Amino acid sequence: MNTTSAAAAGALTFLWLGMVLAISFLEAPLKFRAPGVTIPIGLGIGRLVFRALNLVEAVLALGVVFAVATGAPSAAVVALTAIVAAVLAAQLAVVRPRLNRRSDAVLAGEDPARHRSHAHLYYVGLELVKGLSLLALGCAVLAG
Repeated sequence: MNTTSAAAAGALTFLWLGMVLAISFLEAPLKFRAPGVTIPIGLGIGRLVFRALNLVEAVLALGVVFAVATGAPSAAVVALTAIVAAVLAAQLAVVRPRLNRRSDAVLAGEDPARHRSHAHLYYVGLELVKGLSLLALGCAVLAG
């Protein structure tokens, strides 16, 4: 890749990775351990935080795609960019709506235990794939 595109793609990719690690793997699980944070309060906070994160992720994804597209990338960089974009799209279009339905029910006063869902597991699994793919993409972009 050319130097400018590689620098931009690398910076955006590692910024994105840092946000995913900080929010998904640090803030999200810890908020439920804070004193006084009930499941409904935690879900309300989580919805706001993840809505903001996903918006920023979409902007970063567009920036990464643009930087990669204009930088004469290798096949590996193109493939990793496609994987990261596809995972984000799946999270936003498929998993987040399911999570929102569950949190809507809990926030409306229904018993959280009654609304068990595997959607969180899918989201976490996709976060792991996205995080590893972002790491690989950032390294591939900077390696040339």
